[in-house]
Amino acid sequence: MSKRISADSPSLIIWVRLPLAILAGVCMGFGMAPYDLWYVAFAGLVLAFWLFRAAPGGLYSIGTGWGVGLGYFGLSLGWIVEPFMVDAAATGWMAPFALFGMAGGLALFWGLAFWGAGHVHHNRLLALAIAWSAAELARAYVFTGFPWALVSYIWAPTWVIQWVSVVGPHGLTLLTMISAAMVVLTFSCATGRVYRGLAMGGALVLMFGGGLWLTPALQDLSQRPYVRLIQPNAAQHEKWDPDKIPVFFNRQVTLTESAPEPGLPKPELIVWPETALPVMLERANDVLRIVADAADGAQVAVGVQRGADGTYFNSLALLDGSGFLKQVYDKHHLVPFGEYMPAAAVFKRWNIAGLAARADGGYTPGPGPELLEMGKLGLALPLICYEAVFPQDVYRTPARPDFLLQITNDAWFGQWSGPYQHLAQARIRAIEQGLPLLRAANTGVSAVIDGGGHIIAQLGLGKAGKVDAPLPPPLRVTLYSRVGDLPALILLILLCFGVYRPKLRNSD
Repeated sequence: MSKRISADSPSLIIWVRLPLAILAGVCMGFGMAPYDLWYVAFAGLVLAFWLFRAAPGGLYSIGTGWGVGLGYFGLSLGWIVEPFMVDAAATGWMAPFALFGMAGGLALFWGLAFWGAGHVHHNRLLALAIAWSAAELARAYVFTGFPWALVSYIWAPTWVIQWVSVVGPHGLTLLTMISAAMVVLTFSCATGRVYRGLAMGGALVLMFGGGLWLTPALQDLSQRPYVRLIQPNAAQHEKWDPDKIPVFFNRQVTLTESAPEPGLPKPELIVWPETALPVMLERANDVLRIVADAADGAQVAVGVQRGADGTYFNSLALLDGSGFLKQVYDKHHLVPFGEYMPAAAVFKRWNIAGLAARADGGYTPGPGPELLEMGKLGLALPLICYEAVFPQDVYRTPARPDFLLQITNDAWFGQWSGPYQHLAQARIRAIEQGLPLLRAANTGVSAVIDGGGHIIAQLGLGKAGKVDAPLPPPLRVTLYSRVGDLPALILLILLCFGVYRPKLRNSD
């Protein structure tokens, strides 16, 4: 007599369910840039809900969720190995451990979400949609937060992404989860399939149709002031080479002083990328004079390091039209292990002081978001590199800016998925706020993006050059810019109460 394998058999879990869970996560990962296969990602999400529905619960649920997360983060965060390969001889051995550690660690958020939803006996799929969305919200805030590649970003190439201007990325994640749950519920239940199908179709029509309705039209930019973005294309392994430093600096000066294309006005603002100056700000008077002379009366925003006595900042310096230093913004949301070392004393024993930061302990965080005053161009919210990944860092400002200004060095991300994902997430910040975004990236992609997410002009990855384009005007204030993540949190709490209420009644 042949043996039957039960649904909760360890061998079934290891050899069937876990690989399927990883496959579901990988499919979801293909929704991120540069692949942008949102339909593959949504199919993977549906598969993940189906696997959860068939899971016996307990550790099997957490294993399923962890497997989905491992596949998803393993693909979408594949760029994490790139910083370790800049000095491959010294740090290359860390790359696979970093990727597995990051993917496996973030997957724990999803594993716990599946485990928590597995304890609900009524409305299990809705419970998972809520728990999973809550896990994504927690991922954005816990410790220093890491909201890279949120599930809602699978909609970036579609109209659906416009919903972030209303409900934010976490609200859109919840809508996405509920839609996937409805698909599984529709095709897995024999009764009520017609009504469930109509509800599912209505939800998808609402997401796509509402997104189309929310998409703003292209604006008339004919009377707008021009800006210039400088992209020197300094590879990370060459950026601080003493022989190459003058080459990259002079390249930026040449691009700054070059005449605009025939028929285009002179730029009123010129933006250099992150850490573009080769000297500390305190010793940069002569260098800044060269930059100001090249700008010929335009304001200049330039990335620079500053500090002394063991305290250093990753900063943006703003020069006015006369070349005087007008404002300095210090980056406040630093990259753990890249720009500062958590538990630095412990890691120092292994000579691990940071991969992207100064070797003497990293940077010090600045006081927080602040606005740059740019005369008739208005107020700008500066974002240095990684800060554009955090939705909460953009809507928590003293006043509404007129545009977002990101400077970044994406050479750390290599030539694969990282730079494209970083660009996509910066674009989503523009849509959330209804504000234009200027983005100057060392190796690309530099871009001018309007408040609806339309890319007005860009310079691709791995190219040296400049982008001259009009600065789009801000759109009207979005709901998300007013209330942030609070509505998504309240909705999660209300839905959670609705899911658990039957269980509470049964226990009375």
